Amino acid sequence: MKCTQIAVMLMVLGGVAVAQGPPQDANRKVEHGGIFVPGWKGVVDDLSAKRGETIENSRLAMDGKNLHVTTGPATTYWNVSDLAKGDYTVSATFREPHYMNLNDHPHPYGIVIGANDMGTETQSFLYCAAYGSGKFIVRGMGPGPFQMNGRGGQENEAVHKAAGKDAEVVQQISMQVKGDTVSCSINGTQVWSASKTDVMASGKLKSTDGSYGIRSAHNTEVEVIDLKLSK
Repeated sequence: MKCTQIAVMLMVLGGVAVAQGPPQDANRKVEHGGIFVPGWKGVVDDLSAKRGETIENSRLAMDGKNLHVTTGPATTYWNVSDLAKGDYTVSATFREPHYMNLNDHPHPYGIVIGANDMGTETQSFLYCAAYGSGKFIVRGMGPGPFQMNGRGGQENEAVHKAAGKDAEVVQQISMQVKGDTVSCSINGTQVWSASKTDVMASGKLKSTDGSYGIRSAHNTEVEVIDLKLSK
């Protein structure tokens, strides 16, 4: 009887371990971290901040005409002079030069819109981000995290896949606000849309008007090319 009870306990514990999945890779601390682009600010996610991590643990710098992002903790960046109101499109090309070079599984990066009260306890923003594995996510902070396309994101043929670890992968990402619709397109294909009512519900965005910028998950390195606002 005792042996049977032990066997059952081991099966239960094993099931818990499988359900939880592999542990997340720990956040790196980037050497020579900080923000080195005039006018730009950044914030790490609340969970990282509670562990004592700061914006100095990631790095934003210029690489020629392009922004170069290297993260330890997941980080959101914006330029204080870049504001979008009404109907607009924010777009950029994201180049991951060496897929998964700083992590052991895919991590996303993408466009941020509707950013308000950034760096405060009431901040809110929405982002659409792509993985080099062919998936994308639409999520935000309001100020707690919320998801717009499911917990695990979605696969879409429009999202480019890297050939393998350390291979280059490039994604063109845009977010648009037009009338009552908010949408995300990746590599020229609309992959997600929702009404303003949905994205501005309780615990989500304050407004689709606000700052815009970029976001990169933890332990990623990406080049951001031609970040721009179109009306």
